Amino acid sequence: MTIRGNLQSIRRQLPERIKLVAVSKTKSIDQIKEAYQTGQRMFGENRVQELLKKWQELPKDIEWHYIGHLQINKVKQVVSVVSLIHGVDSFRLLSAINKEAEKCHRIIPVLLEFHIAAEESKFGLTIESAEEILSMPETAAMKNVSINGVMGMATYTIDNEVIRTEFEHLSEIFHLLKKKYFPNAGHFCEISMGMSDDYPVAVLAGSTIVRVGSKIFGAR
Repeated sequence: MTIRGNLQSIRRQLPERIKLVAVSKTKSIDQIKEAYQTGQRMFGENRVQELLKKWQELPKDIEWHYIGHLQINKVKQVVSVVSLIHGVDSFRLLSAINKEAEKCHRIIPVLLEFHIAAEESKFGLTIESAEEILSMPETAAMKNVSINGVMGMATYTIDNEVIRTEFEHLSEIFHLLKKKYFPNAGHFCEISMGMSDDYPVAVLAGSTIVRVGSKIFGAR
């Protein structure tokens, strides 16, 4: 099936409330243009140089989502082009984003990344470390970041029960933080979870953003 056909098929499956991020890392300009021509506007990248090259060459109404592990020394390069940073997993990174966003007069939406999978190799906060960050006066004083929700990646497994349990855990974390730290904040509304192999499970568990690559563009 074509990129157009893949996108149309996925959109038919997704409830209207769900935002679809087309994961375009390693994909060519022409492939992204094909997705763009079907109306796709949200694209996800995880390498800074690749993101900047594509930002320069592609239409400026694209919303670029940074979905990889963002190194602090690369923050300065991405804050002027991204619409959402999915993976904030430390106070240092949050602080660096705020500092660089202030310099370019932007407020950058971010998601707190949680470690919900069995694999140790994945990045992410615990509920305790997230609460520590959210309780800090320094965090409350930040004017150039907007914490808009949470993000997480499930264990890489074919066992849907394991995946469902992990996604439901992330949903519980979101609701706990919403109630405790963001009760009246309309912007704290996003749960980014679900990729090509598990997004239907994520949607049922409460996801608001899915990140789909191979199911749109084909396997690498």
